[in-house]
Parts: sequence; structure tokens; C-alpha cells
Amino acid sequence: MYNSLRKFIEQLASEGELAVIDTKVNSDFEIWEIADRVSKSEGGGKALLFNNTGSFPVLINMFGSDKRMAMALGAQSLDDIPSRIDNVVKSVLSPKVGLWQKAKTALQASRWLPRKSRRRGECQQVVWQGDDINLGKLPILYCAPHDGGRFVTLPMVNTIDPVTGVRNVGMYRMQVIDERTTAMHWQVHKTGERHYRAYKDAGIDKMPVSVCLGGDPAYTFAATAPMPDGMDEYLLAGFLRGKPVHLIKCLTNDIYVPSDCDFVIEGWVDTTEQKIIEGPFGDHTGFYSLEDKYPLFHITAITHRKDAVYPATIVGVPPMEDAYIAKASERIFLAPIRLVMQPEISDMRMPEPGVAHNLAIVSIKESYEGQARKVGFSLLGAGQMMFTKYLAVTPADCDVHNNDAIAQLLRKFDVTADLERANGIYDALDHATATSGTGGKLIFDLTSQREERTISLPEQFELCGGITAVDSSLVKKWSCLIVRADYKTKVDIAEFINRNNIEINFIALFDSTTASLTPYELLWLGCGNSEPNRDAKIVSRTLVIDCRTKYKVEGAPKRFPNVVTSDKATRRLVDSRWAEYGLGELLPSPSDHFEPLVHNAGASVE
Repeated sequence: MYNSLRKFIEQLASEGELAVIDTKVNSDFEIWEIADRVSKSEGGGKALLFNNTGSFPVLINMFGSDKRMAMALGAQSLDDIPSRIDNVVKSVLSPKVGLWQKAKTALQASRWLPRKSRRRGECQQVVWQGDDINLGKLPILYCAPHDGGRFVTLPMVNTIDPVTGVRNVGMYRMQVIDERTTAMHWQVHKTGERHYRAYKDAGIDKMPVSVCLGGDPAYTFAATAPMPDGMDEYLLAGFLRGKPVHLIKCLTNDIYVPSDCDFVIEGWVDTTEQKIIEGPFGDHTGFYSLEDKYPLFHITAITHRKDAVYPATIVGVPPMEDAYIAKASERIFLAPIRLVMQPEISDMRMPEPGVAHNLAIVSIKESYEGQARKVGFSLLGAGQMMFTKYLAVTPADCDVHNNDAIAQLLRKFDVTADLERANGIYDALDHATATSGTGGKLIFDLTSQREERTISLPEQFELCGGITAVDSSLVKKWSCLIVRADYKTKVDIAEFINRNNIEINFIALFDSTTASLTPYELLWLGCGNSEPNRDAKIVSRTLVIDCRTKYKVEGAPKRFPNVVTSDKATRRLVDSRWAEYGLGELLPSPSDHFEPLVHNAGASVE
């Protein structure tokens, strides 16, 4: 594996996976726009190294392809890692494995445990303390035009449980407040927030926090991974690396961090201090997450390597770099889910438009009636799978990675018999629910062996009930009719169905401005904008889902976020400078395509 981020960069270059931009670029908006174009290009484009930012080089999109994601984890393919986990878990749990083999496995696992050192690490070659502390010396990105400020986007936030002493390494964005403080965006369901509450409940004012950036990319992935609370992310990194993570003590608190990171930001959070407004932020959902209150992080030291590279990521409308990180989590953590929790699961997929938590598809080996629903309900309470909004369960012989196979099952779907509703936990970033952190869920049981439903549609639609346009391009494959209406209009979908004598499995209602979107983009928008309890209704044996922007809708949030795009001035700037970047033929701005979805100038729809 890699003993520095520079080593990984060298490997990327040798594999033809790196583009180096030597011309001067601005970390305010310009880098985001360049990276958005490249990351949405075919296959995820290349990793980008910006060498001329006015301070440190910036590496972005380093995980943004299947190949680079596997390279970051020291594998030829992501599928190699689950097989390693399978072997470990089976050797521990299987009664057929002898004690000697179990002991060998335990010994091997002990070699992945992190090791502490008393020496200073490479990450402490340069130290900023006292008056030298200044976040302005780092090329921290200003991403989207309506963001609340600059954000550290790829931090590994190290905290310690004050009761058990167990470490957690999570990834929580950090908005720069001033040169010595940031907001700490740990959401209510995250371990960092639980540690914060534990310190507060124990009456401990100062909660130590250390934030790492860079080093072996396995560290960064481990910080994003859906590890069970109480399990050490550096153990996962050691497993992926095949060797332990070497930890050194921070200079101003007692937290241990990887010695070969590029930057370490040390400090504390005051549990008695009033929280501050954080946000908005153009998030990985493709929408702005709006303002909310979070703790302040006070910095006591910044240390870094002499050859430090500042790692960052950008997020927004998928697909982007985070889609490949989510895909890696899907492949790697399927093995333990299958072997320990749900052995009947054959395969699992979290499609990119679902942004890691809105949509999941699993296939199962069905042995008895109702098993699909048992698995569905169980998964909706399992770790970070609890955030799933729409879950489809298919037979084992269905390739969940084949859209044609999924479409065939959806054409056989019976909404009155094969649909289950549930209520549960939502990701805190979900913007469609009025009850923050909770909402409705739908389980689609696609295991029933039925005949395809006969579809009945008129030769020409009568536009009534507030409907302004009808798109039947997805009917034949997906048994889904797209209808459009202005988002401020109250639509009578029952009138539309009855007047046109429509018989079909699904109707999706979208804003009138979505005509240029692809099916992928419609799926992203629909999953994000809908809350099943409010927006999914059965009308005449058709499941109708209202995927429109919710503007002054009863039961919807009072503020509904806008889609994230860059501003037009930045797009024109990047267009004019494209030849300077040395990135080949001009890539058009994705923001031009998504501009019709933006309803006004601001982070939310007013």
C-alpha cells in the first residue's frame, strides 16, 4: 500500500489516471467547476492535481473511477476484497473450521491492529501553533455559489468515546468560520454526535478532536465506511492495507492519528458552547442542505508534511466521485451482511441515482412465503441501510446490476399485492421529509411469479387535472408513465387516469422543467424529491409518486432546497480558460443542463 498520498499520486500517474494542471487556478468556485465537468465525463475522468493554487497542491477525484477506487484499496478489482472478507468470516464462524485455523486467522487479524509510536510522525514535520494557526494558508474550497462559505470536504475526524475510550474516525464536512474555527457537521445519527452528547452528559467541557487529511487513501475510505459503532476504522484500514496503521500522538491533545497523513488539525469542541448556524452546502444529494446548528471546533495546532498535498472532493448532482466510494462500500460490506445478518441475500446494489441511501436493490434465495418482506424490513433497520427510502427485493436469479432484468420484474409488479409500506429513519440530509430524520419507506417485493400486466393507454392523452405534458418513452420497458405539471399547481391525478382510461403500474409526476432529463436523472430527482407517506399513492391499481418540487405543500418542509449548479460567471471563466488546463477537448458544464431545475437565485425555493 501507500506510505504517503504522494506515493498514491505517483501510482496514479504511472497508470495514466492523473491529469496535472500547472496553470494557476482559484479554489473559490473554479476548481469545483473543473472537477464537476471531469468527474461526470465517461468513466469518471481522471484524478486532478492542481499544482498552482497559491498554497498547497490540491488532489481531487482520486477515487472517481472503478479502477482508481480499487487502486486506492490495493486491489486489482473491488470484487477481490469481499472474497477476502468471506474467507475471514467463514474461518471464524464456520463449525467446519478447526481450532488451529481459527487461531491462525486470529493471529493474522492481530497484525492489522493499529500500532502506537512515541516518535513524531511525518505529519508533524511542520507545526503551526499560536499566532501561526491560520486556515487561510490551506486551499480550502469554496464550492457552490450559495454555500455558507469554504468547506473542508475530505476530513477524517477523530474522536474518543469518553466512557469506553473507543476511537471513531468519521467524515463530517467542516465549514470555515474564521482562521481558527470551523463548524463540525456531525449529524444526529453519527458516532461523532454520540461522542459529543456523551461528553456533554458527563459534564466534560472540552471534547478533544483531531482532523486528518491525506495519507494512505485507505484511511479516507475507512472514515466513510459504514462500520458498526465501536469498531475501529483504522483496523479496517489495516485489513485493506494488509499491514497496521502506525499512529502517533497529537501535540495538543491525547488523540493518536496516522503518522503519514498530510495534515492534522488539532483542537477541541466546547460542549457548553452555543451551537452556530452552519450551511447551506451543495451536497452529495445534488441539492443544497440548508442551514442548521452545529458545534464549533476550536483549533489548537495545525501540523503537516513538508511535501503535503491537500486532498478534497466535490459533491453535487450525481454521478461524482462519491458514487465510486459508495459502490466500494456496497461491494465490501455485502459479505458480512450476507454471512452474519441475512444469509439469504445473494447480491445487493445501491444505484448511483439513489445517492447511497435513497434506493437499494437486493436479490435473495427465497425459501418460504414472505421471506422477501422479512429481508426488506430487516435491512431497513440494519446499520446505514436504515436510511434507505425505496427498497426492491428480487429473486436470486435476477442480476441486480442489469437494468433490463429489473425492468422485467417491475412490469410484473402488482401494486395491490407486492407493495409494503414502512416508517423509519432517514438520512439527516434528506430534504423531502417534513419530519427531519424520519419518514416513509416502500418495499417492492419483486419475487412473485406473475404475468406482465396489460398496459392500456389512449392514442392521444387528454391533458386534464393540472397535467401539462405526458411522456410515454418509459412505458414499454418500465411500465412507467411520466407526466409533468408546474410545481405550484395542485394536480388531480385521479381525474387524469380516469378520463384517459389508463392502466399501468407506475406514474411519476415531475416538474414541467424536467423534459430534457435522462431516465437516470429522473430517477435521481424522483428519489430525492419524494417522501412515500406524502407522495406515493395508489390510484386505480397504479402507484403514483409525486416527484415535483414541494412548494407550500401540506406536510412538506417549509423550505425546499434548490438543485446545485455553478454560477454562470464561473462557467464562462472555465470555458475561456479550458485550453490552459491541458485537459483536452472542452467538456461542457453539467450546470448548463441542470439550470432549468433551479427555481430562483438562492439555496432554497422561495
